[in-house]
Amino acid sequence: MKQIVGISDMKVSKNPKDTLITYSLGSCIGVLLWDPKVKVAGLLHFMLPESKIDPARAKKQPYMFGDTGVPMLFRAAYGLGAAKERLQVYVVGGSQLMDSGGIFNIGVRNYEVVCRLFARNGIKPVKEDIGGSVNRTISIEMATTKIVLKVSGKGVFEL
Repeated sequence: MKQIVGISDMKVSKNPKDTLITYSLGSCIGVLLWDPKVKVAGLLHFMLPESKIDPARAKKQPYMFGDTGVPMLFRAAYGLGAAKERLQVYVVGGSQLMDSGGIFNIGVRNYEVVCRLFARNGIKPVKEDIGGSVNRTISIEMATTKIVLKVSGKGVFEL
């Protein structure tokens, strides 16, 4: 069953019939986790770097922000039996689409938050596809463990 992860959303699964997918990652970041031993996957699509931008909204929509959403993604995966030392982590997005002058640098700031969180916790992504001026879609098909990245104007890649 296709589980669509929308903007400011997160899903985890260990159902072999599921496919987790998120579309249109521009300046947003998608973080995909996969534990091959227990077959747990998780996917987060966050929009903004830090919850201090809007603490009230962060309480209602914690997946909107990298600093709150990323830890929650990992905790949810651990809750289904995933282990940090087995996790394969993929990070995609962080484009600069509508901010061509680089005034806000949302994509860069989103990626920096992920890098800080990962550095503090000893996490090294298996694959990253960051920046540029493209949209990305990432998915994992649980039954086959196939992870696919679609990059607008560049093609489809199996990770």
